[in-house]
Amino acid sequence: MIERLPIFFHSSAPSSKILHIQQTLVVGIDIAKRTHYACIVDDRGRVLQKSFSVPQAGNGFELFYQRVLAAMKEHEKSEVIVGIEPTGHYWLNLAYFLEERGIPLVMVNPMHVKRSKELDDNLPTKHDRKDALVIARLVKDGRFSYPRILKGMEAELRVGSTFRSKLTEELGAVKNMIIRWLDRYFPEFVQVFPSFGKM
Repeated sequence: MIERLPIFFHSSAPSSKILHIQQTLVVGIDIAKRTHYACIVDDRGRVLQKSFSVPQAGNGFELFYQRVLAAMKEHEKSEVIVGIEPTGHYWLNLAYFLEERGIPLVMVNPMHVKRSKELDDNLPTKHDRKDALVIARLVKDGRFSYPRILKGMEAELRVGSTFRSKLTEELGAVKNMIIRWLDRYFPEFVQVFPSFGKM
């Protein structure tokens, strides 16, 4: 049986969010296509485990979960919260995995991550290991929001709607390309076929 971990109450103010992060293990994850990087800090922002890799796969997530449980036990923390900076769709597999195990997932604003990392070493450089720590500290400060993870029919409708929008966009691009080619190489075409637009 999967051990369920406590879930936080939702609130919008950073100050009320901070109140929930006491005796809490805070995990910041920088999301990537194949390998995420995670960093574990305590509720005061002290690094408990330096950044480590988390493969984007079921066994990678399972090892990450076991590592989180071990860190909770080692540092005598009763709760855990995982924060991410959303990157495309790559975070969704991890989100569903964590939800199944009762681990709360929160998101930090990418602009906050960009600005905050300059405070640590005055360098705005992009680095996955560095970003994981910045994300964890933003979560510790209550600067996060709660994602709405869609399931079932709602998730399918969202995917279908997104796919339809993409197809409509691509269709418009192809039509414009054909019109450009005709205008350039065969401008008489519309005189020969006046209903071309309808076709």
